[in-house]
Amino acid sequence: MPETSLKIIAMIPARYAASRFPGKLMKDLQGQTVITRTYNSTVATGLFDAVYVVTDSEIIYQEISAQGGKAIMSKTPHECGSDRIAEAVAALDVDIVVNVQGDEPFTTKADLQPLIDVFYRADAASIDLASVMTPLSTQADIENPNHVKVIVDQNDCVLYFSRAPIPYRRDLEVALTIYKHKGIYAFRKQAIIDFSNLPMGPLEAAEKIEGIRFLEYGKKIKMVRSNNVAVGIDTPEDLEKAIKHLQQHS
Repeated sequence: MPETSLKIIAMIPARYAASRFPGKLMKDLQGQTVITRTYNSTVATGLFDAVYVVTDSEIIYQEISAQGGKAIMSKTPHECGSDRIAEAVAALDVDIVVNVQGDEPFTTKADLQPLIDVFYRADAASIDLASVMTPLSTQADIENPNHVKVIVDQNDCVLYFSRAPIPYRRDLEVALTIYKHKGIYAFRKQAIIDFSNLPMGPLEAAEKIEGIRFLEYGKKIKMVRSNNVAVGIDTPEDLEKAIKHLQQHS
């Protein structure tokens, strides 16, 4: 039976030294930093008992604290955002932890509500975590390694993630939608704790996609389909696109 009441929080892992665009979370985005916009957008959904930014950066910690937000400093260095979250939630009394990417400042309730709903469905007991996928419409996006692709089974549970274009279209006559994995996760607390205690496997190490670790150790990931186009910020060009997005929707 699905549970009737769950304590749900959001965690926003935030590193300052991003490899492709260092300091991107502190860049100005129409009067607010990227990380502040992400934090405020997440709080504004009204879905969570609490929202935290968890970071290894004193600069980001002070930025969120100065805005009256909740921030947690990591105690030790971490390879990825999920490890950072695992450390932060270990002592918290929560059921579901939603990982919101710090570089996605336009995250909405429409993005996050379906993830939470997964844990209230009839098959919820079999699901360790949930995430989001959106269709890719151009060949350039499909071939872009910064866009993580995902393939799923008939129940929308993940078969594999890859930076490569998957599945390979040998027969071009087959009608097929290629999906991008949007890096928002909703974890059961135990799943995120388990993740941090498991060593990185060769597939995750090769692809640099943390979701693969769950697959390598047999966790079940349920994908939610969305047509909302993610406006993530991985490069300076993405920041310019985000500024234009804000100008067009203000």
